[in-house]
Amino acid sequence: MTIQLAKAALLRCIGINLMFLLIWSMAILGAHDAIYGLSSYFFRVPVETFDAVNFACIAAYKIAVLFFNVVPWASLVLATRSQSPHA
Repeated sequence: MTIQLAKAALLRCIGINLMFLLIWSMAILGAHDAIYGLSSYFFRVPVETFDAVNFACIAAYKIAVLFFNVVPWASLVLATRSQSPHA
């Protein structure tokens, strides 16, 4: 796998993961009561706990995307830019 292919793959992963985060966030904001109703059918959980769990999971997923996708992509971009022709 070349560095260019790795950068392209990581960039696609970033896009896919950010779209998933956007859809998840918009679903919770737009259809909160429906999603909570579906979840409470399977699990007895108060609405405050449901909100806290969703917020924590969205935050953890965002941090994981940054750590596993954005940081490696940025390091590859910086590594390929900093190569000098004298080395």
